[in-house]
Amino acid sequence: MRVIAQGYPAWAFTGGVPYDATLPAVLLLHGAAMDHSAWQWQSRYLAHHGFAVVAPDLPGHGRSPGPARTCVEALADWAADLLAALGRERAFVAGHSLGSLVALELALRHPGRVAGLVLAGTGVPMPVGEAFLAAAKDDSPAAHAMQSIWGHARTSALASSAVPGASLLNASRRLIERAAPGVQHAGLAACHAYAPDPGRIESLSTPVTVIAGRYDQMTPPRAGEALAKRLPGARLVLVEAGHAMLSEAPREVLGAMRAAFAAAAP
Repeated sequence: MRVIAQGYPAWAFTGGVPYDATLPAVLLLHGAAMDHSAWQWQSRYLAHHGFAVVAPDLPGHGRSPGPARTCVEALADWAADLLAALGRERAFVAGHSLGSLVALELALRHPGRVAGLVLAGTGVPMPVGEAFLAAAKDDSPAAHAMQSIWGHARTSALASSAVPGASLLNASRRLIERAAPGVQHAGLAACHAYAPDPGRIESLSTPVTVIAGRYDQMTPPRAGEALAKRLPGARLVLVEAGHAMLSEAPREVLGAMRAAFAAAAP
């Protein structure tokens, strides 16, 4: 479906069923140079089991036109505007990688809008290496390879997948390659620059679940654990996956999300 957010049409996947405004909403936010399909496993299940799923392509990504936002704060304001355009006062929010920072900032800026928060493949700060940033700034194929290879556990190179015969590594790289020029760098730079005041994080009252991948090379599990310790009452879930845990461990991630939403439900 298409929704007007901040003056531009935003495209959002609804999990394969028509959007139902009477059901509890779940906003799913993807990472840098990705699109809504990063959440394909979780979005379809949730949409068929009692939730109104909104998995948007972030500005400049996928089918959503307009300029890619260059900071996490701007993306959080965009997400808030998207929820307002849908007439949603509150929603469960889950984010992965860059999307996790956007989800966190959304909860910090608009706590009344977020019923429960799931942060996957996360950490604050989320530094990005200089060589990676430089390659992305040049829209170099090397940057596409870095994100794809470092984003997966080593077993993914063996074509490990929830779908027999599918290559997670190659599917991810093709998706990154389709991103418009400058989009990958904008997302990575936003991650690198995000530095919220520590006091804001430590005073967040929204229920939070942090999902960390045991083999994550981009946001190591220690980063997720450290963030979880700073968030009051946060629950930490460790899954057997790399940074691309949404596809490498789809069932485990979904299970953690369902538990988080159930615990946060009124």
